[in-house]
Amino acid sequence: MNKRGSAQAAKPRALFVVNVDWFFLSHRLPIALALLKAGFHVTVAAATTDKADKIRQHGLDFIDLPISRSGMNPFREIWTTLCLSRTCRRIQPDLIHFVTIKPILYGAFATRLVKKTAAVNAITGLGFAFGKGLRARIRRAILLPFLRWALHNSNSKTIFQNPVDLEQFVKSGLVARDNTVLIRGSGVDPVRYRPREEMVHDNMVVLASRMLWDKGIKQFVDAARIMQNGGCRAQCVLVGDADPENLGSIPRSQLEKWAEKGMVEWWGYRDDMPEVLSQASVVVLPTEYPEGVPKVLLEAAACGRPIVATDVPGCREIVRHGVNGLLVPPHDSTALAAAIQTLLASPELREQFGKAGREIAVAEFSEDIVVKQTLALYQELMGNRWPGDTVEKVRS
Repeated sequence: MNKRGSAQAAKPRALFVVNVDWFFLSHRLPIALALLKAGFHVTVAAATTDKADKIRQHGLDFIDLPISRSGMNPFREIWTTLCLSRTCRRIQPDLIHFVTIKPILYGAFATRLVKKTAAVNAITGLGFAFGKGLRARIRRAILLPFLRWALHNSNSKTIFQNPVDLEQFVKSGLVARDNTVLIRGSGVDPVRYRPREEMVHDNMVVLASRMLWDKGIKQFVDAARIMQNGGCRAQCVLVGDADPENLGSIPRSQLEKWAEKGMVEWWGYRDDMPEVLSQASVVVLPTEYPEGVPKVLLEAAACGRPIVATDVPGCREIVRHGVNGLLVPPHDSTALAAAIQTLLASPELREQFGKAGREIAVAEFSEDIVVKQTLALYQELMGNRWPGDTVEKVRS
């Protein structure tokens, strides 16, 4: 073997297992790049849309994993587990980072086939399975025993993005407190996301999200109607695409109907979010269920935008009521409309909230903070198998 091949073989191997490729790029890429810098060979396993080549361009390997984000077909789920197990046996990773509940469940089986693997489980929010309704209760009854088993795996730690989720899992016996870590969100790049006051459009209100019912899209549309009927001149904009694989996806036909009636504008998917958020007078996220820490709210705060969000776990981490935004009850379109109008009516309050949000985002949620905390966790789990420099030197 030549020197280059020998060096490659000697590198420790890290594997990220994620539901879908675009989510890895938006939420985990900086951590993977930091691992590359630390001397790891890094592979990403995820369902592919059209982002695999973009991942490879960063020097990462990519494996197309046949994983369904919301499907419950037992034969397909078993096939996914077998494919992931085969991937783990072939790569023999020293470190695996599972992101969201399905990869965690599949990975619990796979990692038991790979000795001495350090495993990190990332709970990015409780989501649909922990919501209300019959379907959610059925899912919980099926998932929780497996999840409890998965999170009690040896040499593993579980990351939570907010303390409410962490406490709920600990009190439910799903994970031991000693095996939990609180890392608040995925971080935001304060250089890319920065205040650009010259771009602000007066009275533009933006909700940027996947177009899911549970994200409070209908409540936003109803709030727009309330404001219109009350004579409030607000340009209400939905940014994001439908997500047909998700059970809670809003049909494109419904989104187009709302736009045709003039209640809201629907801009669809955008890959220029710093520019989109910088145009907004107010950024809104009326999600109905607990979030991890919504990345779009971190980005909005970093852009110096005042925020209106629902008073649920995750949103409360970044939105401090009366400091950088307003919190309203979920499912309450009237309260949502009133909060938006309060901010639209006061440029001074918007400026005050925007400055405070920028300070919070930079001081508490910058990408560099999250990467350092995550690398420190990796190093703790790997011990003397961690290569070369300490975390501080890697990030310097």
